Amino acid sequence: MVVQAASADVRFETTAQGGGNSPVAVTVLGATGSIGTSTLDVIARHPERYRVHALSAHRSREELLVRCREHQPRLAVLEREEDARWLRARLAEAGLDTEVRTGRDALVEIAEAPEVDVVMAAIVGAAGLLPTLAAVEAGKRVLLANKEALVMSGGLFMEAVTRSGATLLPIDSEHNAIFQCLPPEHRGGLEQHGVTQLLLTASGGPFRGWSAERLAAVTPEQACAHPNWSMGRKISVDSATLMNKGLELIEACWLFDARPDQIQVVVHPQSVIHSMAAYNDGSVIAQLGNPDMRTPIAHGLAWPERIASGVEALNLFEVARFDFEPPDDTAFPCLRLAREAIASGGTAPAVLNAANEVAVEAFLDGRLSFNGIGELVECVLTSCRVDPAAELEGILAADERARRDARQWLGES
Repeated sequence: MVVQAASADVRFETTAQGGGNSPVAVTVLGATGSIGTSTLDVIARHPERYRVHALSAHRSREELLVRCREHQPRLAVLEREEDARWLRARLAEAGLDTEVRTGRDALVEIAEAPEVDVVMAAIVGAAGLLPTLAAVEAGKRVLLANKEALVMSGGLFMEAVTRSGATLLPIDSEHNAIFQCLPPEHRGGLEQHGVTQLLLTASGGPFRGWSAERLAAVTPEQACAHPNWSMGRKISVDSATLMNKGLELIEACWLFDARPDQIQVVVHPQSVIHSMAAYNDGSVIAQLGNPDMRTPIAHGLAWPERIASGVEALNLFEVARFDFEPPDDTAFPCLRLAREAIASGGTAPAVLNAANEVAVEAFLDGRLSFNGIGELVECVLTSCRVDPAAELEGILAADERARRDARQWLGES
């Protein structure tokens, strides 16, 4: 299967995974987050098909120790050496021979290791770009849960997929749903295959229907309490501001060779319809399921086969109804800002993402109001220089400039 995305062909191999006597070797980047945890749950249900080669975490050494005891990977990676020393000692006490490494280079190494067949890219934020790109360039099957990699470097990323022959499968529930709703091949743009629009669903987050005035008093604890999904704090805040949906819109443009005007965001508070594709004959094809990330993870691990994910079957009688409404771009400006960034092109999406990461961190630390997130991002996106996104170095430089401008906006050095 081949899907063309903007300037590159994205190849989805049709060879089933897990055949023969050797289990598929999997590296999980971001093993202690919600996606990483769900991935390991699915893997554990199919020990004959999959084995864990390597796990990474940022600084969650206790959680990584638990994962290492359960899955006994060959390698584990943490950011800091002090945490690595602690983990080595605990693993030795447990009689495990997992090798522990540190730093960015180690992340790249476990992503591109020749023994690895599949890489789950689940590191949150810009930190996931380099190891995810390394996995692509090494020709791996990449399960893409790190949307920032495509947001920051869409053109370069997709060109690397084509050049390396990597298999790229979207894991975000919305993009995975669209992938399942599209024809087996849609090379050359959506229209050539009768697709008129992609309908990207959004839950609306915990503050759906709130006014900007009411949002001004939102606390981090409120923003992290998503009504439907279990997610990390950063992604939960992005969902609450609708920035998550904006980043997904940008990602969808690259994944499915779609223009921004071909993507409509639809607020669907039940989070049962994960996204849809509309066709020129009037058909709308939707992918439905309970809001549990193990479904798209299992789909990506086994595609084109289907395996059990541990998710309960959807009971339509319990759901009873589906509601839809347009997003409120006035109270939630981040979605509009994402559209403006992808329309501007170049490094604008990288600027958007970097400013948002700084803003969300400041909000979670109590240094910025909820409404201030959108204000900061808009200011940086308006003022920061936008260059062509022709080289990775230029994209990373734009990311750093945007972070510096965002910190200055906050009054920090």
